[in-house]
Amino acid sequence: MSLKDKNILLGVCGSIAAYKIASLIRLLVKAEAHIQVVMTPDATQFITPLTLSTLSNNPVLVDYFNPKTGEWNNHVHLGLQSDLIIIAPASANTIGKMANGLCDNLLTAIYLSAKCPVYLAPAMDLDMWKHTSTQRNIALLESYGNIIIPPGNGELASGLVGEGRLAEPEEILSFLVDHITTPLPLKGKRALVTAGPTHEAIDPVRFIGNHSSGKMGYAIAARLEQLGADVTLVSGPTALKIPHHVTAVAVQSAAQMFDACKAVFQQADIIVMSAAVADYTPTEVADQKIKKKTEDFSIALKKTTDILARLGKEKREDQTLVGFALETNNELEHAIDKLQRKNLDLIVLNSMQDSGAGFAADTNKVTMINRAGDIQTYDLKSKEDVAKDICTRIIDHQAAL
Repeated sequence: MSLKDKNILLGVCGSIAAYKIASLIRLLVKAEAHIQVVMTPDATQFITPLTLSTLSNNPVLVDYFNPKTGEWNNHVHLGLQSDLIIIAPASANTIGKMANGLCDNLLTAIYLSAKCPVYLAPAMDLDMWKHTSTQRNIALLESYGNIIIPPGNGELASGLVGEGRLAEPEEILSFLVDHITTPLPLKGKRALVTAGPTHEAIDPVRFIGNHSSGKMGYAIAARLEQLGADVTLVSGPTALKIPHHVTAVAVQSAAQMFDACKAVFQQADIIVMSAAVADYTPTEVADQKIKKKTEDFSIALKKTTDILARLGKEKREDQTLVGFALETNNELEHAIDKLQRKNLDLIVLNSMQDSGAGFAADTNKVTMINRAGDIQTYDLKSKEDVAKDICTRIIDHQAAL
C-alpha cells in the first residue's frame, strides 16, 4: 500500500469526534505507516494520550517540552521529518490559527515548520462550519497548498443535522491513498506566473500604478504548484504571502517584470500573465523629490514593453500562453481581439461591470475564450476556485499538445 513506511504526523484537536482517531490510527498502522501523534491540550479532554500512544506505538506529544524531564519536543524537526501531516479532527479554532499563522501550541508550531503535504479533516457543528470566517480560513489554507478532506453530512453532537461531521476513519484512509497514488497532472511541467501591479517611478517618492492586489495571480501560482508544476512567480509590489514551494521574483517596474519573464520564458511550459502591467512609464525619472511649485504639472510618458505581445511572438507550439483582459465596455470583442493579436492560447476576461469582480476583491467572475473560439462564462466564485477553473483549462490544452 502507498502509505507503507511513511512518517505520518497525526494532529488531534479538541472535538467530540476525537474518539474516532483510535480507529484511524489502527488503520494507518495496519497500512504499515509510522505514526507520531501530537495533541492539542484541549484534545486530551476528549481522548487520553495513553490510548493513542498504545495504538500508535509511540509517545504522544502535547507540549513543547516535558515538564518532568525537561526534554524539548523539537517542532522544527517534527515538521521536517514528516512525509505528511494529517490533522483530524481539525477544529474551527485550530483551522483559524493555521490560516493566520498563529502557533500557541506544539501542533500549530509544527505546521508552520512543515514542508510536506498537510491534510485537514474538519469536525465542528453545522453553523460553525458554514460561518463566513471558517469558510474564509478554509479557502486560505487551500491557497497555501493544504488539502481538505471534506466533512460528512449527518447528525451532529448538538442535535443538528448537516455538514460538519468528521469523515469516517475508512474515508480518511481512502482519501489519503487515492490522493497519494493519483499522479499530478502537471508533474514535471514548469510554469511562469505574473501577478500584481507595476510601479513606474516619477521620482524617489511617487509612482504611477494601479489597484491590482495580485490575489488572482497568487491563487493561480498556488494551484499550479498543487498540481505538480514547478512554479516561478514574478510579482509586482503586493502584501501577499508567497505560496508554499513557489519560487518568487519580486519586481517593481514593467521593465523589471519583462526582464524577469525573459529569464525563464524559454524553459516554461505554461505561462500565465495575470499581472496588471502599466502601459506607460515616465520618460524621465527625477533624482530628487519634485517640489510643488506651479499650479499645473505635466509628465511626459512613453510606452512600456508589451510583455504579453513579445512573449506571444516567441511562443513555441508546445507552450501554453494565458493572458487576462480587464474591460469596461465591448468586453468580449476586445478580449477576442487581444487573444488573436497576441497569439494566446487562452484569455481570461474580467468585466468591471460585474459586481464582486476585479481588483482587490476576494471573488471574481470570468469568461474564458480559447484559440478555437470556444467561449465559457463562469459564475462569481472565490479567486481560489477561479484559479482551479483556469488550471483545468490549462491541463486540457497541455494534454492536447
